[in-house]
Amino acid sequence: MGKSIFRSPVARAGLAAAVVVAMLALYWFQPWKLFTDTYVDEAIPGAGTASATPTPASASPTPATSAPASAVNEILAAGEFVTHEHRTTGSAEIHRLADGRHQLVIRDLDTSNGPDLRVWLTDQPVIRGTAGWRVFDDGEWVELAKLKGNRGNQVYELPASVDPRDFRSVSIWCKRFAVSFGAADLTGA
Repeated sequence: MGKSIFRSPVARAGLAAAVVVAMLALYWFQPWKLFTDTYVDEAIPGAGTASATPTPASASPTPATSAPASAVNEILAAGEFVTHEHRTTGSAEIHRLADGRHQLVIRDLDTSNGPDLRVWLTDQPVIRGTAGWRVFDDGEWVELAKLKGNRGNQVYELPASVDPRDFRSVSIWCKRFAVSFGAADLTGA
């Protein structure tokens, strides 16, 4: 009768190492996310409408509200997403609310799910094709949050310390692999 290969200590060690490598690869790449979607459908503030959360008259001004606030919500900049590492469509808008706060609104987003996706505002231009995949961490950027979902409408609050005029694009950034899934130039509305 033949000797079982798994009785050898070298074979057992090799099998254990292969299992560890496979588990690390699954954690790192998370391939099941290619087959799953997370839908988000948040309420989008209307442009030309009064803010839903007015600032009380007794509130002291913050840096975000120290500039004269308009009486209505405004779209300051907007752009359409272009595909980078993964097919991405939808649009992005920077809104100034009647109370002086700023929000990034992403409409009709459709991209792949990924292991570590973030929403970044950047000072880099959007470059189409593979040349644009890795440019967004070359300059100034601010991470607004983890991406809430790879499909649908979503709203991200800009910190009071962030001046939207300092940024010219938004990227759906995969932090784990330092690559843009898709990005949109933000131009004046």
